Amino acid sequence: MTAYIVVDLTPINAEKMQEYGAAAAVTVAEHGGEFVVKGPISVLNPDEKTSMDPADQYATKVIIQFPDHDTALAWYNSDAYQAIIPTRKLAMKSQFHIIG
Repeated sequence: MTAYIVVDLTPINAEKMQEYGAAAAVTVAEHGGEFVVKGPISVLNPDEKTSMDPADQYATKVIIQFPDHDTALAWYNSDAYQAIIPTRKLAMKSQFHIIG
């Protein structure tokens, strides 16, 4: 069953974002992943917003598709991806989720 990594993020360093993005794209491809969408998020129901709304904390959402749950986890836990997490922390404030 297809699995998705959903990332909520707000960039904090443009130079580090470029560095991280380039490195992350290579690791995603190596694990059979594909970027489905990336862009700013807009709340469609602002009257129902809560203080826990991700849009209050994160400006952008990224969705990455993998063949299955195990492959998605293997990507995230891979040595190659783990090695670029320090750059990610300098590049953005983020939260990662897995669906599927």
